[in-house]
Amino acid sequence: MSEILTTRSEGVVTVTLNRPHRKNALTGELVEAAISALEEIARTPDDRAVVITGAGGAFCSGMDLGAPLEPDELTFMRRVGQLCTLLHDLPRPTIAKVEGPAVGFGCNFALCCDLVVAADDAVFGETFANLGISVDGGASWSLPRLIGVAKTKEILFFGRQLTGKEAAEMGIANRVVPAAELDRFVEEWAQTLADGPTSALATMKSLVNVSTESSFQQAIDREALGQSVSFKGAEARVAGRARMKKQIPNFRNP
Repeated sequence: MSEILTTRSEGVVTVTLNRPHRKNALTGELVEAAISALEEIARTPDDRAVVITGAGGAFCSGMDLGAPLEPDELTFMRRVGQLCTLLHDLPRPTIAKVEGPAVGFGCNFALCCDLVVAADDAVFGETFANLGISVDGGASWSLPRLIGVAKTKEILFFGRQLTGKEAAEMGIANRVVPAAELDRFVEEWAQTLADGPTSALATMKSLVNVSTESSFQQAIDREALGQSVSFKGAEARVAGRARMKKQIPNFRNP
């Protein structure tokens, strides 16, 4: 059984972590399969929006501590880092669809996505301190940007776990919805993104990702470059023609 399932529909790609018997805990095999899936998406123009989720009512329970870290800890963690970087930098809009536990690496893997939608039964946990290990999954970068340095230290140092509602109130999740409505809500968001201007969204994503490491002037300069390129692109022409005709632009056929 594949540890990663990839399905496609109308430009939306759903990547499912598929180890439900272990609440989708991370192994070397899962990491390599997920890297391959994301690399394929990056090469596929028809893949216009991405949903990351887990099988069996869980998102990801973190590392599978019963599995060996091969060939050694540092090499394994660098491959984990490569997976997180691929997801963070993927030139497509990405949504983490979270139900059940998103704990340890699972929590931080969700935060590698552009948007996080959680069910009300979701649990976000930074449980590393309870295990006597340090943080992974890019959380030392993403959490301070989402919730501030002091709150990040509180969550990490005390091994805090948050409900979906608490995560949304704190700014870790974009939305929290009843579990029965999670699929429909994420489908609507993902389809809207898949129908959108893929190149423009990719440029916006890149600009926002580096914004906190830039001066205001650097941000202005990058925006000028990105805007000048997009003005001349096919998506802008599609939008212009649709605006003249008072129609909704069809970005799938620029």
